Amino acid sequence: MYSSHLEGMSVLEREMISGPFAIDAAPKPVAAPSAHDRLHEAAANLFTLLTAPHWMRQEQYTRPPLQLFGEFWHENELCILFADTNMGKSVLAVQIANSITRKEPIEPLSMQGGYRTVLYLDFELTAKQFEQRYTCAGEPYPFSDSFHRAQLNQYETLPEGINRTQVMLNAITQAVEKVRPTVLMIDNITCLSHTAHAGGTLTLMEHLKHLKTRHQLSILALAHTPKRKAGAPITPNDLQGSKLLLNFCDSAFAIGTGQHGQRYLKQIKQRNTAGVYRANNVCLLQLQKAKDFLQFRFTGNTTEQQLLNKPNNTAGNHRAGIAAYLSAQGLSQRKIAAELGVSVALVNKLLKGGG
Repeated sequence: MYSSHLEGMSVLEREMISGPFAIDAAPKPVAAPSAHDRLHEAAANLFTLLTAPHWMRQEQYTRPPLQLFGEFWHENELCILFADTNMGKSVLAVQIANSITRKEPIEPLSMQGGYRTVLYLDFELTAKQFEQRYTCAGEPYPFSDSFHRAQLNQYETLPEGINRTQVMLNAITQAVEKVRPTVLMIDNITCLSHTAHAGGTLTLMEHLKHLKTRHQLSILALAHTPKRKAGAPITPNDLQGSKLLLNFCDSAFAIGTGQHGQRYLKQIKQRNTAGVYRANNVCLLQLQKAKDFLQFRFTGNTTEQQLLNKPNNTAGNHRAGIAAYLSAQGLSQRKIAAELGVSVALVNKLLKGGG
């Protein structure tokens, strides 16, 4: 019966069924690639390798990154804004987000390009605190619909054994994929991890860099400073977890304060521009609420050292003499303060001989 089955077949067909080169109806399973093979495959396309002249020709006509907040922050950068508690980081961040979504630069800084969508992850304010901050006489500020704000769901608890940092980073990715913003702002990155160890910071920054590249994002992350010496210039070391954070970010700037509470803005790191606002040319800031919008107003420029210098004894003695003279003329401490351009507390101190 088997021989009759072969009848009518060609010689090649017979060889395929019964010859030495017969095809097995049940092929043997393919061996899984080894760890070495998987590593080699993963590394195969990790680098784009070109000659330096090729890179130059390729990028010659590419548009340079546009400014989002003057020379402080450019598009497609991972930027860090840091300052001490209650210095106005969140106020400035929301002001920048509002500027970007409304295409209205914060003078005198430029904001280039068209309208953009912002996703603002707020780990600091509750919804009510946010509403109260931007409401005046019952009238809420008219934010743009391109300004998306997210806050933690306080009723959501994580199962035991789940890594909080990994869940947070995954949630950020999902939010980005849902909103599809061009700008991501995180207030603040300290809340993304329950650990201050270098490993947690490294994971966080690697994820943000990957997110920036994959989704072509411009990212502004807010961060705290550890306790620092009053009256000292701002340095990269004032950023909490400074080494890893600054190594991974493209730019960084900080809010500082002078001897008499004058706030200022200073560049700490930049890659796409020159250091325009370094120690010799910091920006002066004044916090104000214009109708229903809390914001900073830029009032000029000066050197950081000028803001940090303590008044010498001669100047103090001179002011104390004027204060004593005006007090003898019957002026109140409030009027003396207005005359000298200082606080009432300082006038009180001058009159007590502590100037």
